[in-house]
Amino acid sequence: MKKCMNTELRLKQELKKLFNKQRLAVLATQKNGQPYSSLVAFAATDDLKQIIFATSRATRKYDHFSNDGRVALLIDSRTNKVADFHKAIAVTAVGTALEADQRVRQHYVKLYLNKHPHLTEFVQSPACALVQISVKTYYVVRTFQNVVELHVA
Repeated sequence: MKKCMNTELRLKQELKKLFNKQRLAVLATQKNGQPYSSLVAFAATDDLKQIIFATSRATRKYDHFSNDGRVALLIDSRTNKVADFHKAIAVTAVGTALEADQRVRQHYVKLYLNKHPHLTEFVQSPACALVQISVKTYYVVRTFQNVVELHVA
């Protein structure tokens, strides 16, 4: 049991390090069975249970997750070099997205802008939605084929 907890703790530390380093992720949504992906700037809570991103309410991604909150988010360490096949890590976060309500919005704005201060004007716009993904599972792929699941919900 202790070995399992140490492994989970090391994995969480590795994810935090990756999430702090990477600024962008690929969001996957769908509507009427048609998948759609978008590049988003993100931030994660310290417990890894929530991932935050900002978007205009007039976007396709906002429409999609408003109709079906199930989403996936890909965060990776690729450098577009051959070495990525053996050194890169790719993490898929699977969960549910919804616009953050007023109770938690200010906390998430602070978290988000701490990582992305250049987006302050965008986030403060009335047309901007701050979105929280409640993560259920992380799928972590290393060395091209090694897959590990981390359940956080």
